[in-house]
Amino acid sequence: MHNDIQIGNRLIGEKHKPFIIAEMSGNHNQSLETALEIVEAAAKTGADALKIQTYTADTLTLNIKSGDFVINDPKSLWNGESLYDLYSKAYTPWEWHEPIFTRARELGLIPFSTPFDETAVDFLEELDIPFYKIASFENNDIPLIEKVASTGKPMIISTGMATVAELDETVRAARGAGCDNIVLLKCTSTYPASPENTNISTISHMKDLFDCQVGLSDHTMGTGVSVASVALGATVIEKHFVLDRSEGGVDSAFSMEPNEMTALVEETERAWKAIGRVKYGPTKAEENSLQFRRSIYAAKDIKKGEKYTTENIRIVRPGYGLKPKYYKGLLGKEAGRDFKFGDPIKLL
Repeated sequence: MHNDIQIGNRLIGEKHKPFIIAEMSGNHNQSLETALEIVEAAAKTGADALKIQTYTADTLTLNIKSGDFVINDPKSLWNGESLYDLYSKAYTPWEWHEPIFTRARELGLIPFSTPFDETAVDFLEELDIPFYKIASFENNDIPLIEKVASTGKPMIISTGMATVAELDETVRAARGAGCDNIVLLKCTSTYPASPENTNISTISHMKDLFDCQVGLSDHTMGTGVSVASVALGATVIEKHFVLDRSEGGVDSAFSMEPNEMTALVEETERAWKAIGRVKYGPTKAEENSLQFRRSIYAAKDIKKGEKYTTENIRIVRPGYGLKPKYYKGLLGKEAGRDFKFGDPIKLL
């Protein structure tokens, strides 16, 4: 059992319902008004936290629109686009952070962000965010990991394409620089991701291997993968969030709409409640149902001394007579008293 992590007024841990993060990313389409509408919609779904990303095109890449700096992947949503242009379109202006965070807090959401370089960490510290996220593509940026860890705040790290050895370096760097509270999120770095590529069995393995809390950064559609991950020990679920997929947005194709996010919150909580503990026999709630089990009853009037036969006793519902396991032993034996049709057969 890993220690609970306090974030704002919420505790993250196996004894608490899953911590659900709505990831706005660039789905605001460069409109602060849309961004604030996304915050309001996220709050209504019951999500716990709202995440944005803190970078500019210049802190992420170089302003080159050829060669290595152009996405060359026919399967990518962004094929043919330069990294610089994509990030220019997707970034959240830094002057928007404060109004977005303020609105989120007013509505009971915990706002936080993914910084992509050291200047972003300094900026977010000024806004007093309670914890940080490291994106899957940045989990090998050890200087960035150390900078974030040095704040002493909890860190959520997406694992993405990292090998076990790389994750070990990342976790050691974070712990070495002062971060005691780490949540590793299983993450498949394809957008959208298919369930077949998600391999959530890794979640419970990761929890034991790195002795920390674990969760899922889920780029699949629907709620099924997230619900299953909760059963495997995930305490944090992150999903991209959009008001309306049809309106577009850099991540809209694999983002959840408000009704889907509401379902995610409800279904993951149901999954968490259902885990319980190893338990056999009737629960308190089932005790009334014991009466509907089967038992042995008189199928005809039976006189004292008369032999039990397949004609005069039967195994039926309800369950107030002898248990069915005694049926064969009774056949051929004499009744110890009179029974009327419909009486439960009891030895006393």
